[in-house]
Amino acid sequence: MSRNATSSALPSSPPRLPRRSKTVLLLACAGAALSTSGCQKQRAAETKLPVLVTTQTVALADYAPRTSLTGVIAARTLNNLSFRVGGRVAERMVDVGQHVDQGTVLARIDPQEQQSDLRSAQADLDAAQAQLTQAAATYQRQKTLLSQGFTTRRDFDTANQTLKVAQGSVDAAQSALSNANENLSYTELKAGAAGVITARQVEAGQVVQAAQTVFTIAEDGDRDAVFNVQETLVAQTPPSPAVTITLLGDPQVRAVGKVREISPAVDTASGSIRVKIGIPDTPAGMPLGAAVIGTVSARSVKAILLPWQALTSTAGKPAVWIVDPSSKAVSTAPVEVLAFDSGVVVVDKGLREGQSVVTAGGQLLSPGQTIEVAGASQ
Repeated sequence: MSRNATSSALPSSPPRLPRRSKTVLLLACAGAALSTSGCQKQRAAETKLPVLVTTQTVALADYAPRTSLTGVIAARTLNNLSFRVGGRVAERMVDVGQHVDQGTVLARIDPQEQQSDLRSAQADLDAAQAQLTQAAATYQRQKTLLSQGFTTRRDFDTANQTLKVAQGSVDAAQSALSNANENLSYTELKAGAAGVITARQVEAGQVVQAAQTVFTIAEDGDRDAVFNVQETLVAQTPPSPAVTITLLGDPQVRAVGKVREISPAVDTASGSIRVKIGIPDTPAGMPLGAAVIGTVSARSVKAILLPWQALTSTAGKPAVWIVDPSSKAVSTAPVEVLAFDSGVVVVDKGLREGQSVVTAGGQLLSPGQTIEVAGASQ
């Protein structure tokens, strides 16, 4: 068989398309795919189901913002005790935190100097009394002689004057002796009232001066709760509010107090004002220095209370979702927030009574989207 016969029997290869035709075909297929995808998205958007949300009808309510601050229990009366005379401290009987009764001896100073002064005053009194006795005898003798005409008026007046000087010397010596006795009693420092020792500034052997503070005692009785309050809060609080005092370590221990004292000056370092709350019949569970929480309500105002889940944001500002009652479509409404309280947002401006606000499910919404209400609270 010849080579030509073999070649003619083989099948011929398919014709090749030009490169330009192939490119056109690929672009047509891609355009058809994109068109099909766009149509599917459009149909999906048209058939998108409403979002299930919870709404609340806007209504004004009385809102009294509460402020809670931390403070400490302090004594209503603090006394700084000191010796009335100076000397070396010989003995100290009490320490910080100890409860003492009225008249309890707290410390003593060495009484040697005062005892010496007492002996000297006693000696001066004895000498003055001796002079008074002699002057009295001279006066009586001159008086008798004058009545009998055996002395002169001048001698009698001299004796009378000497008697009066001697009597004055005795009075001065008696006063000095009384002062010496008092100074000796001042060598013992006693508690003027029952209370708790809160500070001590001396040790045995230390030399103290008169009127130098030795102990500080918190007198028994009603206590105060002391708070450092910002000046703006003081201005917003109604006069004479009732303050609830709660023990920080045990919330079951609580009492109600009244504002007893407001400092007239602002602390330049913290910008706060010291406020003392008087606690009548202070519970035994509130000892000195205990940390407490004071809660007070400010003036009541009209505002709208919404759950915190209702709050969203638009253009970086607080807003809420408003539901159109006819179309059930939602839109955002900017609001002004008055305060954030426990679990709620207090709205001051931006809403009207009767409007329907989305309170749950707002994170799934977009402007103009329709919703389905799962439940509404009035």
